[in-house]
Amino acid sequence: MLPSQPLLHAAVLALAVLQALASDTFIAAVYEHAVILPGFTFKPVSPADALALMNKNMDILEGAVKEAAQQGAKIIVTPEDGIYGWSLSREGIYPYLEDIPDPAVNWIPCTNPTRFAPAPVQERLSCMARNNSIYVVANMGDKKPCNSSDPGCPSDGRYQYNTNVVYDSEGKLVARYHKYNLFRKETQFNYPKEPERVTFETPFGKFGIFTCFDILFREPAVVLVSELQVDTVLFPTAWMNVLPFLTAIEFHSAWAMGMGVNLLSANTHNLSLQMTGSGLFTPEGPAAYHYDSTTREGRLLIAELSARPRLSPTYPPAVNWSSYATSIKKFPENDTFSGAVRQDIFTFSELRQEGGNYTVCQGDLCCHLVYRMSNKSNDEVYVLGAFDGLHGSLIKYHWQICTLLKCKSTKLSSCGQPVEMAQTRFEMFSLSGTFGTNYIFPEVLYSGVQLAPGEFEVLRDGRLTSKHGTSKPVLTVTLFGRLYEKDLPHPLRTSP
Repeated sequence: MLPSQPLLHAAVLALAVLQALASDTFIAAVYEHAVILPGFTFKPVSPADALALMNKNMDILEGAVKEAAQQGAKIIVTPEDGIYGWSLSREGIYPYLEDIPDPAVNWIPCTNPTRFAPAPVQERLSCMARNNSIYVVANMGDKKPCNSSDPGCPSDGRYQYNTNVVYDSEGKLVARYHKYNLFRKETQFNYPKEPERVTFETPFGKFGIFTCFDILFREPAVVLVSELQVDTVLFPTAWMNVLPFLTAIEFHSAWAMGMGVNLLSANTHNLSLQMTGSGLFTPEGPAAYHYDSTTREGRLLIAELSARPRLSPTYPPAVNWSSYATSIKKFPENDTFSGAVRQDIFTFSELRQEGGNYTVCQGDLCCHLVYRMSNKSNDEVYVLGAFDGLHGSLIKYHWQICTLLKCKSTKLSSCGQPVEMAQTRFEMFSLSGTFGTNYIFPEVLYSGVQLAPGEFEVLRDGRLTSKHGTSKPVLTVTLFGRLYEKDLPHPLRTSP
């Protein structure tokens, strides 16, 4: 039976409305928050005292939400631990937790706060979203009761999860994600039994979500992008900066480029723990970023992004990361030496001339570098380094890294130690490697821990090259590879 003419017109009209709503770009925001932390106590605080502290943080977050909405943002991401901090024991964090339902319940806490157990935090976050017509992404704690019929049930009779929540512009809960890769000190939380692959659709693209340490592993981060094809990843984090390869802005920008997606990264701001560095990162580089190791204030970042970057005319082409490096003869391998980057033993070769071609190999990885310095400082030493092996003291995961690296001093034993300042610029560089993976994240970090937007590119054959001379002195130029299939089994999870 054919549809009636009015029904056909209605269907065409509905399709036209959807197409009109489906924007090519959208404005997004992230907020780096200087969290107000709970004071030390021997016993857990009362629920009222816990809520009072959380409301102080949410007062600040709400101000950021309102400002972002006024500037046209459709979505805002706030940090991991942004509502109550990270310095709580398993027992101490309990008064801060709420039971967060599955989004399938179709719930707007702002308009129906008593539908489930008391949920003042969820109600307030929902109202922030609804009252400002903006998607709000926040991190909080979820509690789920269990009993002896569940063999994995903790002795205190509950699971506690590090949890991201997303409320749409009407205040409805549209996503809930339990962090799968807990950092080693997060003993207040439980590991979910299985990784959760959380996505949701909006008029401005398909979104996925995960948290902090998750970004270094395949599940769920890579699966969301490679298999579920999200356009934008929402990324609350409490990231402690670790030079030379794992400062927040450096690695998160590189991950967005390597995976070919937008990454909205909201970090906490705590200088004593080296926590700073947030940004709106795209496949082409950072749209906006912030790194501040001197002041104690938060920062709101806003930028316009492609809603569906894979359809953008500027979307980078696919890269065969080992194509060039495996097609050439090795450059001369000059005197090499071993050096430690934290606990990882790299093979290094000193760049003794102002320009040249170098190769350094370790394991199955050979790294090739062509470079020319423009103002070599006599009191600075640079090396080419290679690492192919397991990283981590407890949780062991496989890295392959090629890096052009500034040493901390002129002593070769300092190569690999953290350094934030440099004086030497490069007229050009081209770095490549015989990688055994296509998961490569390209990093360029300048003096003062600054990014280099628009100043480098990745060629289809896997070379990371400068477009022109570097505008600032160089700390590192790095190709950071992950061989997920070589990771060792996780020692702390009760199930895979």
